[in-house]
Amino acid sequence: MDRTKTGTLLNAYCDSMGGQLSDIVDVLKKKEFENTFESFYILPSVFNSDLDRGFSVINYDLNEALASREDIEELKKLNIRLMMDFVLNHISVLSPQFQDILKNGDASEYRDFFIDWNKFWKGCGEMTETGYIQPEEKYLKDMFFRKAGLPILMVRFPDGRDVPYWNTFYQEINYPDLTAYDLVRDLGLQYKAAEEIALIFNQSKNPDEVHFGRWEKYREQVLEYASARRTYLGQMDLNIKSDLVWDYYRETLAKLAEYGTSIVRLDAFAYAPKEPGLHNFLNDPGTWDLLQKIDDIASEYHLALCPEIHASYEEKIYETLASKGYMVYDFFLPGLVIDAFERKNGSYLKKWMDEITEKKIRTVNMLGCHDGIPLLDLKGLLPEESIQNVINATVARGGYVKDLHGAKNVYYQVNATYYSALGESDQRMLMARALQLFMPGKPQIWYLDLFAGKNDYEGMRRAGAGGHKEINRTNLTKEQIEAALEKDVVLKQLEMLRMRNTCPVFSEDAEISSELNGSAMKITWKNEQGCASLDLDFEKETYQIDIREN
Repeated sequence: MDRTKTGTLLNAYCDSMGGQLSDIVDVLKKKEFENTFESFYILPSVFNSDLDRGFSVINYDLNEALASREDIEELKKLNIRLMMDFVLNHISVLSPQFQDILKNGDASEYRDFFIDWNKFWKGCGEMTETGYIQPEEKYLKDMFFRKAGLPILMVRFPDGRDVPYWNTFYQEINYPDLTAYDLVRDLGLQYKAAEEIALIFNQSKNPDEVHFGRWEKYREQVLEYASARRTYLGQMDLNIKSDLVWDYYRETLAKLAEYGTSIVRLDAFAYAPKEPGLHNFLNDPGTWDLLQKIDDIASEYHLALCPEIHASYEEKIYETLASKGYMVYDFFLPGLVIDAFERKNGSYLKKWMDEITEKKIRTVNMLGCHDGIPLLDLKGLLPEESIQNVINATVARGGYVKDLHGAKNVYYQVNATYYSALGESDQRMLMARALQLFMPGKPQIWYLDLFAGKNDYEGMRRAGAGGHKEINRTNLTKEQIEAALEKDVVLKQLEMLRMRNTCPVFSEDAEISSELNGSAMKITWKNEQGCASLDLDFEKETYQIDIREN
């Protein structure tokens, strides 16, 4: 039986289950996990990366602190295929390409590997006093920015100029401490003055706000010196018009194929194509042209693509992707399942399931994941009142709402473990898992859901401001995993996964149907190999699975 398009897919960081990828391999070798997973989506901390739990990639070498080639080979021996990330829109400021710009400025061969903001917007706005072009409003009105203000990082070149580069996601600028020794040696200041100036600067670290008092006459000289020494963290947008970027894309896909990757998840691909006056997110036709060019390269290495994109249901982006032959992430299922429990009725869930089957949309579905439970995606599929009820229920159970650009009521996702979002009910967790496994597509299983993980408030606290996602990213110890394997809610999920992964009824040729009768719902898969059915009741909170093989 070909399980590549319907087999179960484990999803975890390489340090999520024991601390190393080798520990996950050991878990998957346990008898309880035999035949439970066909694939493993390893999140990008498996690569050499610095921020955003792996999504700020320095390069695609394996992160030797967490993973090795031997670990990858052991997964292959278990007949587990790999799914890995390729972040198309950006790479880390610590990448060799960006560091070459910092070192060589205009002489760098990578000068246009990233998007020079002023070159991009030339003729489309006015130059500001701070050295970047402010585009005219007519060019910005359709732009979608992930943070407040313009997405710019001012980059200090060796000749002392600050050059603005496009920076959609994270950025951080740091100034190292000044010492009296530095200021005497490099600027020729007197020692006592240098001592006071260094103390003043180090207490502030903000050039725009620091006041040097009686040493104000040295302000410009000292700030210029400090700016030349500043360092950066962040993710810089790639210039897809550069031939070097396409060389990088090809090299990356070749490396992923070398690891034995079968499916490549394309992260942030919809932000990569940019043109003045057009959308910088889902630029049409730029987004689809880019995707086709990437697909052409990927096919040379026998790689299947799974483009990741969040957009509201009413925009029908999922349908466009499906029509082009790609697998589609089912970001609707998590909220629809919670809605069915809250309303004690699966009508919207059935509506979505019927659409998938009728339009033959190939999906990767999920409950929890490394991000939050999607909300933006549900617009147009669930009524606003029902979406708000999903939010209210999850927040009442300890979840945190992620708002777009920090604006209230422009909801994006809610952060919680799926188990906690369901009220930490074992029965609901098992029903939700059964529902997921009877949905069409390839089920992606977040490791923490499998082990019935609860909201991790301590993890959020350690992460500090903006650390809301850590509520659902607990790194389990070996001892915690062993303890979890004593729980019925875990063992029963594993039994269901084994059934989904090995029963020949769950294949692409199956006919899938659903029935709804009040709070009761029935889902049936049929093919020449037999029949599998799931009967559940959202009010009684009961479920039953029946398998009949011919």
